[in-house]
Amino acid sequence: MTEGRGFTLPRRSLLRAGSLVLLLGAAHLARGASVLAVRLWPAEDYTRVTIESDVPLKARSFLVDEPPRLAVDIEGVDLLPGLRELVAQLRADDPNIAGLRVGQNAPNVVRLVIDLKHTIKPQIFNLEPVAAYRHRLVFDLYPTQAPDPLEQLIAQRLKERDAASQRAADAMARETGPLAQSTPAPATPLGGPAADPLGELIARANRPGADLKPPGPHDDSPVIEPTPPAGIASKRRPGTGTAPARKTERLIVVALDPGHGGEDPGAIGPRGTQEKVVVLQIARKLRDRINATTVNGSPMRAYMTRDQDFFVPLGTRVSKAQRVRADLFISIHADAFMSPKPAGASVYALSTRGASSAAARWMADKENASDLVGGANVKVKDATVQRAMLDMSTTAQINDSLKIGSKLLGEVERVGKLHKPRVEQANFAVLRAPDIPSVLVETAFISNPDEERRLNDPKYQNELADALVRGIVKYFEANPPLARTRQI
Repeated sequence: MTEGRGFTLPRRSLLRAGSLVLLLGAAHLARGASVLAVRLWPAEDYTRVTIESDVPLKARSFLVDEPPRLAVDIEGVDLLPGLRELVAQLRADDPNIAGLRVGQNAPNVVRLVIDLKHTIKPQIFNLEPVAAYRHRLVFDLYPTQAPDPLEQLIAQRLKERDAASQRAADAMARETGPLAQSTPAPATPLGGPAADPLGELIARANRPGADLKPPGPHDDSPVIEPTPPAGIASKRRPGTGTAPARKTERLIVVALDPGHGGEDPGAIGPRGTQEKVVVLQIARKLRDRINATTVNGSPMRAYMTRDQDFFVPLGTRVSKAQRVRADLFISIHADAFMSPKPAGASVYALSTRGASSAAARWMADKENASDLVGGANVKVKDATVQRAMLDMSTTAQINDSLKIGSKLLGEVERVGKLHKPRVEQANFAVLRAPDIPSVLVETAFISNPDEERRLNDPKYQNELADALVRGIVKYFEANPPLARTRQI
């Protein structure tokens, strides 16, 4: 007998009560986990599938080659309506997924079959609860043959060049009449305008054995060297086997990095505006302006680390810019604070010796937490990404970053308020490219109701993009990019 305050309870009754508790607990587990949300994030880089639940889920997967598909057995869950919603979320234009099927494979085991448009390299991992998310089971589906970003830049420029040439030809035809259309164009004389360099590059790319791997060091990237037109021999210097040096076209590559994306919305304004949405809109406007601009005769080309709504880990953003040998890296964000009062734009450069202010340190810590919210797979990291995250930037890189930051602040001040009149510094992970001048632009405080409204205003977005491109041009006019020593 067990004695208590005014009552006694037989030991056998205690054992029965304990057994009942265990049985009830087992029955609860048998019902399986609760699926709180499912999400699908399609992009050319990769497609992400996320299953959010109240408890962690276990998964076993296997790939089938013909036709390509990925089968995943998810343990500890029943076929709930939430899982069926995945099928409804699939878009026909998903670059990687052709179809989705889900079914109860066994008690407490659901099989998810993902029909693929091509072979993939899957990464399947769990994420612990963070921010507004509970437990997440993540499937990242990377194409086996990933597109080369440098080739994409060249192809985009070639397409624009062809469109411009066609417009010019159409205009000439309208001016001169039918006779001009039947008259062959004269051959370009030696010493006259060079043959189209991009056409030459694409022709070389299509030859057997052509190597279009991104160049090595930063001072070895994209230079496009023109060659003489077909049928005209190149003049060589006596006693040498090489042609004399000719004028080259130097592409100035600016990497634009719209912050956050996908699983990571970034800061959210009082009216529900998501940072990831407005910074992508601004980056697209800035991209269009950069692509239409030349500096000292050199055309500029913008490369975006993401041009859709998907998550990109911080280190991957850096390595993407390095792959295209960017001359400049600009990460675009919209600031937020616990109070709605702070306002104005800011520009940040890297510091490896501490932050320039407590606010800059707080901002860096907040932005560096993006990988936790967005969900980076910490168990599988590309060697290039690891180096990018660990490399310490040079003093010259930081000095150049401060220069471009000052130019940008001077132009942004003409269209809006500045939060700080000088470039701030802190240890931002996304600015750690040791060979690329890099800045982070906080366009405004999205937590301020007035500035949230302005960030959503296309007129202000255009003004801001205009200001940023003016600052970029002024920087390159005063600091021409390094000459390249290797061809693509």
